[in-house]
Amino acid sequence: MATNTNTGFDQATKQFESLFFGPARAYAAMSIDYTEKLLSTQFDFAKTYSDAALSQARALLDVRDAEGMRTYVEGQQKVVKDLSERFKDDAEKVVSLNQDFAKQSQKLVEDNVKTASKATSQAK
Repeated sequence: MATNTNTGFDQATKQFESLFFGPARAYAAMSIDYTEKLLSTQFDFAKTYSDAALSQARALLDVRDAEGMRTYVEGQQKVVKDLSERFKDDAEKVVSLNQDFAKQSQKLVEDNVKTASKATSQAK
């Protein structure tokens, strides 16, 4: 009798794992990966922006005459252009990350529904 109880308990544990804990862990892992990639992109942009701002502040300190000011202003225009392009690339990267996360989430839900359907069919 104890063996039958253990078998039933083991089967229930496996079903609970496949229907709840497994998908929850998979979703949590996927969410952590997504968050890590998103934060990395944001930190990279923040570092790039900070480095550019500090570089331009240092360049301004070197301005001594009209020619130096002209060179500085031209440099500012290039920095703005570079940062704008970087922002565009980072925005596209974030959109891609969001789309990938949505696709993976949808697939995880579909797989979980299939598993649940199969478990329901086997239980009957």
